[in-house]
Amino acid sequence: MRQLAIIVGLIVFLDQLTKFVVSYYMEIGQSITVISNFFYITYLRNPGAAFGMLPYQTPFFVGVTIIVAALILYYYRMLSENHRWLRLGLSLQLGGALGNLIDRVLEGYVIDFLDFSVWPAVFNLADAAIVIGIVFFLIAFWRDIDLIAERS
Repeated sequence: MRQLAIIVGLIVFLDQLTKFVVSYYMEIGQSITVISNFFYITYLRNPGAAFGMLPYQTPFFVGVTIIVAALILYYYRMLSENHRWLRLGLSLQLGGALGNLIDRVLEGYVIDFLDFSVWPAVFNLADAAIVIGIVFFLIAFWRDIDLIAERS
């Protein structure tokens, strides 16, 4: 559980810090070029989910996040120490979920700012942690299924 707390704490801290910096120094809609035609810091407020879906459904998102966080914690506790990648994936997902939950509870929207021209939406570090966590989780889960199949 210590590893979980460290990773979740780090994700939430970095997510909230970057969102604070962006909201403090930039105007809504402002975009700063980091790498021309590829990467920008663009300050947006997203009252919905990914790609702006279901805008202004904050109570729904808060409820879903609390349920998902509880399920992640339950499943994490069930895993042995040998499941490092599954545990890392769950830790990243929980950290990202809590980072966005803080925004939703305090502001009613999520601050997004990472704008890659090859991706159709602006996102934040919490979103990135969730996606990377899901990828780690799926790869590790798939690998474990392959190992079980080989033993049969």
